[in-house]
Amino acid sequence: MPKTFDCPKCGAPVAFERSTDGLNTRPKLRCEYCHSQLIAPDEIAGQPARVVRIQFGSGTGGKFPKWVWLLLAIPLIGVIFGGLALIGGLAPLFYSVSRSANQPSNTSRPNTPGKSNSNGYGTVLLTFGSEGIGPGMFTDARSIAVDGAGKIYVGEYQGGRIQVFDPAGKFLNQWSIGDRKTILRGLAADRKGTVYAAHGGTITRYSGETGEKLGELEYERSGADDVSPGPDGGLVAAWHSGKDDIVVFDASGKALKTIPSAISGASGDSELSMRVAVDGSGNIYALGRFNNGVFKFGRDGKFVNRFGSSGDKPGEMRSPYSIAVDGYGRVYVGDMKGIQIFDANGRYLELIQLKGMAFGIVFNDRNELFVVARDRVVKYSLPAP
Repeated sequence: MPKTFDCPKCGAPVAFERSTDGLNTRPKLRCEYCHSQLIAPDEIAGQPARVVRIQFGSGTGGKFPKWVWLLLAIPLIGVIFGGLALIGGLAPLFYSVSRSANQPSNTSRPNTPGKSNSNGYGTVLLTFGSEGIGPGMFTDARSIAVDGAGKIYVGEYQGGRIQVFDPAGKFLNQWSIGDRKTILRGLAADRKGTVYAAHGGTITRYSGETGEKLGELEYERSGADDVSPGPDGGLVAAWHSGKDDIVVFDASGKALKTIPSAISGASGDSELSMRVAVDGSGNIYALGRFNNGVFKFGRDGKFVNRFGSSGDKPGEMRSPYSIAVDGYGRVYVGDMKGIQIFDANGRYLELIQLKGMAFGIVFNDRNELFVVARDRVVKYSLPAP
């Protein structure tokens, strides 16, 4: 039976099958999203999946010695320098021809603030962030939340760093929820500025302004996978520990009800990574990353319907990662194609194209969409239905 694990480099789901030759061989695979060469996890030995790193030898094990590579590289370097010299001599001619043939035109880009998105749906209002470890820079940001005052919280997938920005994207401060081994699974903020982080198997409260730890949500077992604010001040959490449950908490952090085996019970297939979102009426939408679908539950916790399936056609999903619901009840799913938009019943509507993958999406009180894509945050204004 096929098994799945998260790619240790990009987090995308990877499917594999164990060897049937009795040797328990760890298969070598390729991630469909980042194209990394991988070795599957070994549950018996307790070894996780890892990226295969190809290295050149130093003369042992049948590999070429370094001096052989040096001899081969000398003529190649000569060819490269000769080519660069030729290009340098012809560059002024090409520039002159190009300059005369091309006149100034509209140079607005899809992510230029105030301009329409490349597919004509939505308007980019704000873009901030870049690759790096300094203030206002990101290395692998996958979680985003917005509080009632419009402050933006962006969390790194690994390392525990949470950065805080004002509504205009200006860096304010940063704080940490752990050490370099910490994996942030989900992030949410309420209207009062309390931040909730799913990590280490539980959900922890923090002061959004200072990062002060305020306590943990109490539940009978560990395994928190995601968290989303509810319309009444409560929280809805995805909980995975042997089964994919959805847990509803009130504003005080008390567990009110549980939807047991929410996705696997409806689909008949196991689910190892779930994301959740809630609309203004209290309906719960669960995104099954391994089921490639969205599962809708009523306020009472009863299953309503499912939409989405594996594939590349409009409305089908390929490695979905994030989900959010806007003020009109439209459902947004971020996957490798961009952000697909559905109505409340699962009918496909539109696609927002963007560079990279929408690892985290959230709406503020003004119905503006915030997207975090590893090294940047993009804010969109979207048309009403």
